[in-house]
Amino acid sequence: MIVNKVGIVGAGIAGMTAGILLAEAGIDVEILEGAENPSLSGSGITLQGNALRILQQIGAWDRIKELGYAFDSIGIRAPDPDATVLAIIDDVRTGGPELPATLGMRRPELAEILRKLVHESGGRIRYGCTLTATESDNDTATAILATGERLSYDLLIGADGINSTTRKLLGIDIEPRSTGAGAWRVVVPRPTEIVRTDLIYGGPNYIAGYCPTSDDSIYAYIIEDARMRDLKDGPAVFKELAGHYGGPWKEIAASVDDDTPINYTWFTTHLVEGPWHRGRIMLIGDAVHNCPPTIAQGAAMALEDASVLVEELLGADGSMDQVLLRVQGRRFGRAKVVVESSTQLVEWMVEGRTDGDVPGLIHKVALMLEVPA
Repeated sequence: MIVNKVGIVGAGIAGMTAGILLAEAGIDVEILEGAENPSLSGSGITLQGNALRILQQIGAWDRIKELGYAFDSIGIRAPDPDATVLAIIDDVRTGGPELPATLGMRRPELAEILRKLVHESGGRIRYGCTLTATESDNDTATAILATGERLSYDLLIGADGINSTTRKLLGIDIEPRSTGAGAWRVVVPRPTEIVRTDLIYGGPNYIAGYCPTSDDSIYAYIIEDARMRDLKDGPAVFKELAGHYGGPWKEIAASVDDDTPINYTWFTTHLVEGPWHRGRIMLIGDAVHNCPPTIAQGAAMALEDASVLVEELLGADGSMDQVLLRVQGRRFGRAKVVVESSTQLVEWMVEGRTDGDVPGLIHKVALMLEVPA
């Protein structure tokens, strides 16, 4: 076998998924997480069928479907006082006919499921591990921590997110750029009429939308121009913005108070065009490609990266360099389409374009994603 011991930087979706698949194959897996404790933060997450396909592969599906909320369509509402439903569109089941088109759930609950699966599969997560340097030769990759500890592996996977330290240490000079839009996100009780994602285009903001995350919760989001925002004012700002919309938004606005946790982030994008590895150190997930959530594919791309990397490692034919180049060869074109399409949708919004074929673009991407990674 080409690897017996693997280190993974980052206990996010990509890192933990890779860790689960490797550990289940009998490989010694150690995940190095910079945070001192497991993260309990985050609002909701939208998982489309191709993401669910990988989560089923790692044995997470039964747990996820119990906690989340599945649906097979998307609604478009008008920015009028009643949020009139204009259309209900059947969504493409990109994970195959046996899985729903989409499932929403609370992000911390997904993370907890993955953490449990890491431990059940025999992997380890070490917290408080700050990466300060890396080394790689023909046989070994070494992670050097802030404590001075040196940890050597057959392969080191950098799955440490959008602002990846591993990427910087490898000398890959690419940083996420703003797309010009930002989003408020909040988890609130689910109004009974919300049974799928509904989007309102227009009104005082670019988009007002929501996704059910369980029988009793949704996460709601409002997309605006990217600006500097003070989170201490978040509940009041979100309540005001939500109050401009009708239908279920009246109940959403009423459920927000001064103690409601609010998240605000800018939509950013980046794609590493050159090699995703240096020696025996390989980047996956948001470390190499990140996109706005306009097609809800960020987590799915990270999950697919992890699955393809492990598949190639376990069926290794050739040198490590050849294996890692094959991984990138399988992943780059698909990730590029998702990144560019997601970013295009934001740019059309920010530029005020009305001639962009939004449904056509989304459908084209969905048809591509129907084919397994």
